[in-house]
Amino acid sequence: MPTERIEAFIFARGGSKGVPGKNIKPLGGKPLIAHAIACARACPSLGRVSISTDAGEIAEVARQWGGEIPFMRPESLAGDAASEWLAWRHAVESMAAAGRDFDIMVSLPTTSPFRSVEDVEACIDVLRAKPEVDAVITVREAERSPYFNMVQIADDGRAQIIMRGNQAFQRRQDVPEVFDITTVAYAVRTSLIQSGNDLFDGFVHAVKVPAERALDIDTPHDFLIADLLAAHWGKS
Repeated sequence: MPTERIEAFIFARGGSKGVPGKNIKPLGGKPLIAHAIACARACPSLGRVSISTDAGEIAEVARQWGGEIPFMRPESLAGDAASEWLAWRHAVESMAAAGRDFDIMVSLPTTSPFRSVEDVEACIDVLRAKPEVDAVITVREAERSPYFNMVQIADDGRAQIIMRGNQAFQRRQDVPEVFDITTVAYAVRTSLIQSGNDLFDGFVHAVKVPAERALDIDTPHDFLIADLLAAHWGKS
């Protein structure tokens, strides 16, 4: 069987409202995006990483830390309402137009700076071993369960368990195991990106990662926690 061609990408648009300038904001002594670049370059299956961004400042910082800028993302794919899926498709098509066709895209969002090489390689290994799988996501054990301690609130103010079904669980230990999707890594066959409308149009497999490597930075509070963890672990 021919070796599958793999490309790593970081999708980093310029207009982050939750944490302004998030993608190049310093964490542990270097820009947030630099942590993702370093992980990609350390992965035996990757070694290089391309950046999809609409922002010249992000592109310049990424170059300084070893990222490649094979194209710039169009403004139509960079707004708050822009589809990440369509940004993925644009990356695949742009690389193909430049003669760099590939079979598997690995997306490493900047928002998960504590991922490990082991996490990324585990996702790639699943696609190599299981040709029936179209995509691999990373998950962590959920802190809340829709069967037990997550509620929805009706218009009249009544709170009800989201997934009560025919059985009311009295102990968390008895509920079906559920997981949070993390932004540690996504490994996706380009055939799904080109033909599907979203990730779950395909056969999606999950790789479990520990909570300490799965922090997802989305708010200033998240960034504060990341800063504290980076200082505690001496991450730089």
